[in-house]
Amino acid sequence: MIRKIRPALVCLLLAVGLAANAAAPATPSPKAGDIPPQVLGKDRKGDVVDLASQRGKIVIVTFWASWCGPCRKELPILGRLQQVIGHDALQVYAVNLKEPRADFNAIARSRSAPPLDYLHDAKGVVSEQYGIKTIPHMFIIGHDGSIAHVHRGYSEESLPEIVADILALLPEEVRNRQAGG
Repeated sequence: MIRKIRPALVCLLLAVGLAANAAAPATPSPKAGDIPPQVLGKDRKGDVVDLASQRGKIVIVTFWASWCGPCRKELPILGRLQQVIGHDALQVYAVNLKEPRADFNAIARSRSAPPLDYLHDAKGVVSEQYGIKTIPHMFIIGHDGSIAHVHRGYSEESLPEIVADILALLPEEVRNRQAGG
């Protein structure tokens, strides 16, 4: 009898363990006031991108994919902001979410690609750390390294508000200077 109970007990314990893992909450998305995960992976040159090295600047981390219409609308706007404000005050990282490398490279290397720092999160490691469930998903990080604003699943109509959030974080002298810093 014990021999029959033991396999049943093992199966029951395995089932409970699998159910507990399946029910385990995913990593929550950082919110305003939080310090986000610092390492975004490697850039296209192979250098590690660490947000700690960007303290003192406004940093935007946006998650996107080529099939996401709102993402494709936001990237040119962010690229223009990067050009106008300059890298001394603003740093934009566009993190591609789990697309094949060939698709990512086709966009990032395109002559029409906005001038941004593109990162490829092929396996979703960074997006998992950021709790990404929907895209577009943007984190606006203040001078102190904490998240000032989070925008998730937004449409093109939201972009003026997002730009206003970014500009409000910039010092007045940066907002008032000539384009390109």
